[in-house]
Amino acid sequence: MFRPCIDLHNGKVKQIVGGSIDDTAKECLETNFVSEQPSSYYAAMYQRDELLGGHVIMLGPGNEQAAREALTAYPQGLQIGGGIDDENAQAFLAAGASHVIVTSYVFRDGRLDESNLEKICKRVGKERLVLDLSCRKRDGKYFIVTDRWQKFTDVVLGPESLSELAGSCAEFLVHAVDVEGLCEGIDETLVSGLSNWSSIPITYAGGARALKDLSRVEALSGGKVDLTIGSALDIFGGNLIRYEDAVAFNHDRS
Repeated sequence: MFRPCIDLHNGKVKQIVGGSIDDTAKECLETNFVSEQPSSYYAAMYQRDELLGGHVIMLGPGNEQAAREALTAYPQGLQIGGGIDDENAQAFLAAGASHVIVTSYVFRDGRLDESNLEKICKRVGKERLVLDLSCRKRDGKYFIVTDRWQKFTDVVLGPESLSELAGSCAEFLVHAVDVEGLCEGIDETLVSGLSNWSSIPITYAGGARALKDLSRVEALSGGKVDLTIGSALDIFGGNLIRYEDAVAFNHDRS
């Protein structure tokens, strides 16, 4: 299924090449698209089209107001991630988020912080927690990366790690950072692996370039993995996939 997204950077809706995000060299940021529309415009569109399970990602500081505007426009229809921790998670849920998405708070100093994972799970409830397992490939393995995808952890995606983490959350979100925003094709190896490793729902993002990628992800995963499409969509300045066709894909299966 198609899941929508709203990526925020400096308060604007943008589509960014994932591997280019670097706090130490902001001038090197590769941006595919900057919207003239506010976040609420996209959120209202997703509500109108009855799209579920989409996510708002705050890429760095200066995005909280825009994020809250999206949540207000589509209450209980969007997940929120980016800088979420034990102290602010409840506030975002109260603001209208269906789930909170957490990465750096539970993957600290290059490893899984089991104490923080337990803390936030108890605070918001397993059923409203999504773990962001966005990854980059190194030495043939997929390592979870944090801090806007800049820092590698020692956690490798696989059956053991996903089985352990599945007990603490409702879903996984996985950006394939090395292909994120490039529109050069999905990471089929990763999609297949995720479907075999996980017992809970997964949303995959990264590299989508054609409407047939929705069917391809469905086939590779046996329907266990959903696909987020960003830069390729016409609503984000792309010319490869029409948003209305992605919506129709979902409606044909409902």
